[in-house]
Amino acid sequence: MNIIPDLTPNISSEGVQTPTKATEDAQVQETEKAAELNIDDLSLFRNAPSGLSFKKLRKRLIKNTRQALDDFAMLPTPEETAAGKRPRWLVGISGGKDSYGLLAILMELQWRGLLPVDLLACNLDQGQPNFPKHILPEFLEKHGIPHRIEYQDTYSVVVDKISENSTYCALCSRLRRGHLYRVAREEGCDALILGHHREDLLETFFLNFFHGARLASMSPKLINDAGDVMVMRPLVYCAEDDLEKFAKALEFPIIPCDLCGSQDGLQRNVMKQMIHDIETKMPGRKDRMIKALGNIRPSHMLDTSLFDFNEIGIKDEKEQDDNQ
Repeated sequence: MNIIPDLTPNISSEGVQTPTKATEDAQVQETEKAAELNIDDLSLFRNAPSGLSFKKLRKRLIKNTRQALDDFAMLPTPEETAAGKRPRWLVGISGGKDSYGLLAILMELQWRGLLPVDLLACNLDQGQPNFPKHILPEFLEKHGIPHRIEYQDTYSVVVDKISENSTYCALCSRLRRGHLYRVAREEGCDALILGHHREDLLETFFLNFFHGARLASMSPKLINDAGDVMVMRPLVYCAEDDLEKFAKALEFPIIPCDLCGSQDGLQRNVMKQMIHDIETKMPGRKDRMIKALGNIRPSHMLDTSLFDFNEIGIKDEKEQDDNQ
């Protein structure tokens, strides 16, 4: 894996390490590069705070996103770029802090010439009661962002099919994703880009661990069942707390999710609280957990489909002599 220059030494939002010489050199290079580019030229950042803390926050989010783009081969290959192929990405925008942050980060990378793709923001209005239909179109038009607003009343379908005491999430997500795949096809997009972050992956892992009897999280990159749309999650290394601070600093017009928020006691919320408690008692554990998802030892698990335990055995003396 190629390592993106570490402008902020940790993936985490907690703690600061002593910069290495390489880090200091990278910071100097980044400062010189920033001097040539004025972030205020990008409409989304025109009223951004000028303080050092926001600059560090923005750089950390950019660095973590670039690392994910590189680690999981999300960017077009040099051959594709040389051939003049410019991918088009459909960026899912819900009106929440995560999707706003995703869009802003991708737009900055695109603006800096680090993301050679075209972006199309897409909001799926699912017919939720009291959904403020004007907010996202006004925001996207104000900043000159190419977009498509799609209306599909999946809310009525969900509340009709699922009882009040059951979880809406699975069906809601499945219906939403199906419509986004269709929009991606209609718009000629190669990929659907989603704003799931570090905590989303950890919560999913523990949901599968405790309730699904399997070790699995969210995939950073996958192909849909039909095999024609790539799904990518560039924020998998980004901390939810960082995205919340980022959204507040840039004053994004947040739209609450009344459908999900109307249900108490969701197991995902239980997992979120558990992870929060662990992090409070042992700071830095979220970072260790996310790193563990990329540091798997099949021979130390119990899945015989991943590791052939029949291959393990003590060689006899003759075989050992033959191999010497």
